[in-house]
Amino acid sequence: MIAAVFFDFDGVLTTDKYGSDTTNRYLGEATGLGFAKVDQALERHNEALLLGRASHADIWPEVCRELGREVDCRLLDAAFRSTPMNQAVLGMARQLHGRYRLGILTDNKCDRMDCLRALHGLDALFDPVLVSAEIGLMKTDGGMFEHALRLTGLRPAQCLFIDNSRRNLETAAAWGMATLFHDVERNDAQALRGALERRLGISLAG
Repeated sequence: MIAAVFFDFDGVLTTDKYGSDTTNRYLGEATGLGFAKVDQALERHNEALLLGRASHADIWPEVCRELGREVDCRLLDAAFRSTPMNQAVLGMARQLHGRYRLGILTDNKCDRMDCLRALHGLDALFDPVLVSAEIGLMKTDGGMFEHALRLTGLRPAQCLFIDNSRRNLETAAAWGMATLFHDVERNDAQALRGALERRLGISLAG
């Protein structure tokens, strides 16, 4: 029997597939430099940011050199806040709250998730919230799933994981978790609700 439902963040609880796209799109528009230039300057630092080996503050001088101009690091906070939340999926999570343990498993940056957790009160709804940059583990190699199971004391068969990445779902399934795919391109909340209801054997309000 399922006791916990874990959600991916970007592409499931948000409507952008990648958090980097949200951030870099905002920065590109705010500075007039354009998405592509900002994305190129930040992409080389992405792995270090995701694994917590560096923060945005650490890399920002180098990013500015690559951009060829000084950009106020404080713009990042506004960029993080521009993240489009998926209200339909958050609504489902609120309906599940109290009936199941809910968590977030995300390959993400610390400062971004700190901002969004506070802005949207995510910690009141999700526990645990596992962020790759905080724990130094990612979903891609299974480390985050192992950590989530150890932290919650749950068996894999008691856990359902929702992601927009089939690769991540395959990794979770290899650990014995039940999985659901959410197609971020279609963002069909009705289909996800129906799949959740069937998998959990419950009814959720439309």
